[in-house]
Amino acid sequence: MNKPAATSPFHPRNRHQGRYDFAALTAAHPPLAVKVRPNGYGELSVDFADPEAVMLLNQALLKLFYNLNWQLPTGYLTPPVPGRADYVHALADLLASDNGGVVPRDLDVMDIGCGANCIYPLIGNAEYGWRFTGTDITAEAITVAGQIVASNPGLQRGVRLRRQKEASAIFAGVVHKNERYHAVLCNPPFHSSAEEAASVGQRKTRNLGLGKNAPLNFGGHHNELWCDGGERKFVGQMIAESVTHSDAIIWFTSLVSRKENLPALRDQLCDLDAYEVRIIEMAQGQKQSRFIAWTFQPPATRAKRLKR
Repeated sequence: MNKPAATSPFHPRNRHQGRYDFAALTAAHPPLAVKVRPNGYGELSVDFADPEAVMLLNQALLKLFYNLNWQLPTGYLTPPVPGRADYVHALADLLASDNGGVVPRDLDVMDIGCGANCIYPLIGNAEYGWRFTGTDITAEAITVAGQIVASNPGLQRGVRLRRQKEASAIFAGVVHKNERYHAVLCNPPFHSSAEEAASVGQRKTRNLGLGKNAPLNFGGHHNELWCDGGERKFVGQMIAESVTHSDAIIWFTSLVSRKENLPALRDQLCDLDAYEVRIIEMAQGQKQSRFIAWTFQPPATRAKRLKR
């Protein structure tokens, strides 16, 4: 059996470099210890096909590296913490490009679809002290995210949550009058239907060597996994609505999982006269990801807003 090749590095400021230090992780979160055992290569690991093991690993990562308490009910999307951190750090670099190369700290950021896990506000506040407004369309997700925030002393000063009550809107109703944000980030629903999400989930379970009826190790509710039209339609709607909020928000960004969706999104932004569009590439191990970023404001205006 060949040992897996070394993975590509994360963002340089990402705390999750190299292989997991399970001694440190279990010391930070002792419940993880029962799930740690040697893998086929003689190295300590967890069974990534075990939903409970994946949950405990994420709890340990958040506790060890960010001193955060984090608990998610069964069935919700369990985010891969290292990859989520990469988006936050890459966004910080984007904002630093308007600030003389220095990552700005006194910022207000909106997370569209923060979900029950609230992972981007947690990491962004811990790493950079940014103030976050997390939005979600489901009351249950907002309730669970609120419980996570409340379980971490002092975090309520840095993270607030709002339910998006308009099912057909993304920004209307959650961006309040006279509010200003330096950036928006978003991890949109990837799939275009429940059937597509189920098919991909079954393929993942097969790749993990599980039976077709095995539980998914990553979980996920409807609004976390799919929406009508998938990410192409969702990000397209973000772009269409962003024009109305072009003065209130400096940078709009969203993950784009399918690279083939980028040309149409670029064309849409060109038609709307976006001042600048950037594609930010990221790498987490062997996985390649990216986010699209756009702004309607010129560099001088952006720099002035960052120096308020």
